[in-house]
Amino acid sequence: MYIALYQPDIPPNTGTIIRMAACLDVPVHIIEPCGFPFGEKSFRRAGMDYIDQSSITRHQSWDKFLQKMPTGRLVLLTTKSSNSYASFTFKDDDILLLGRESAGVPEDVHNRADHRILIPMCPQARSLNIALSAAIVLGEALRQTNQFPEM
Repeated sequence: MYIALYQPDIPPNTGTIIRMAACLDVPVHIIEPCGFPFGEKSFRRAGMDYIDQSSITRHQSWDKFLQKMPTGRLVLLTTKSSNSYASFTFKDDDILLLGRESAGVPEDVHNRADHRILIPMCPQARSLNIALSAAIVLGEALRQTNQFPEM
C-alpha cells in the first residue's frame, strides 16, 4: 500500500499524513511542485519526530511520478466520484492518490486513475480535510488487505 500526494498545498496536512504513514509503515510519494518549500522544517511541527521514521519519495512532476510509480492500481480519492470507498475492494499494492487541498487534481490526472473513490458525506458538506480523508481510506485499505503492522 502506498500514499501519493499530488502537489500538496498545506505543510501541516502533509506532515500529518507523513506521520500517519510512518506509524502504519506505508511509503509516501510526494508529487511536486508543492505549494510550500519542501523540507523537513515544513513538516517538523505536524510530523514531529516521525519524519526520520518515514519513507518519502519525491517526484519533480506528475510525469516523473508516472515513470517511477510503484506497480499497483492508482486509486484517486475525489469528490467527483459516485463509488464509495466502503464498497471498494482494495489490493495490497494500491496507490492511494490525494489531490491538492485547494483544487484536487487536474482532469488528465483524474482520467489517469485506475479507480476513483469518495467518502460519502452529508449533501451540504463540501469536503473533509485531506489528512482525515487519507486516514479514513488508508485504515479501510489496510484492514481489507491485512496490512496493519503487527503489535
